Amino acid sequence: MSRDYELGFILNPEVSEEEIRSSLDRIELIVANYGGQIFKVNHWGRRRLAYPIERHRDGYYIFIDMILTPEAVTEIERTLRVSEKVFRHMMKRRDPKTVQKEREARAAAAAAQAEAASQPEAPATPVETASSAEIPVTPAETVSQAETPIESKPEAEEVAPITIAEESIALAPEEIESAPPAIEVDAEKSETIEA
Repeated sequence: MSRDYELGFILNPEVSEEEIRSSLDRIELIVANYGGQIFKVNHWGRRRLAYPIERHRDGYYIFIDMILTPEAVTEIERTLRVSEKVFRHMMKRRDPKTVQKEREARAAAAAAQAEAASQPEAPATPVETASSAEIPVTPAETVSQAETPIESKPEAEEVAPITIAEESIALAPEEIESAPPAIEVDAEKSETIEA
């Protein structure tokens, strides 16, 4: 019976890329021989260890999500245990419901990406050169009505009410813009200041 597992292991930081690749190839070979399947290999890279291991403060972290049989689990653990490059390893069984949700989300994201890639991009509409050449447009004319500043709108003369401590104070927009930002005071501190 195959189950979902996550393998995490820390390699000696002095190993080369070839040695890292050979360790991963060995694990992939074991998984393939026992009829398992690897879904994701996550290289965290070189990270600081929580405590020194064999006088090293850093380690190379790798995490692998896979489906394995019990025989493959024991073989992978045996291989990692005898390897001198591996500082620590841990194989943990994953919750099937969580794994299923992750796979569905990953499949949906891949389908959306494939759909977006398969749809041709809409060609840009050609601009009428005759009308644009005859009438020059200034940057001020391209600003829409919603983007115009408050001062240029005719309703800018309206007063915005602001409520402070149960009093209503009416301020003009010019006064609101020039006002300094509000400072929040804790109730405990204000009581000690007033006392």
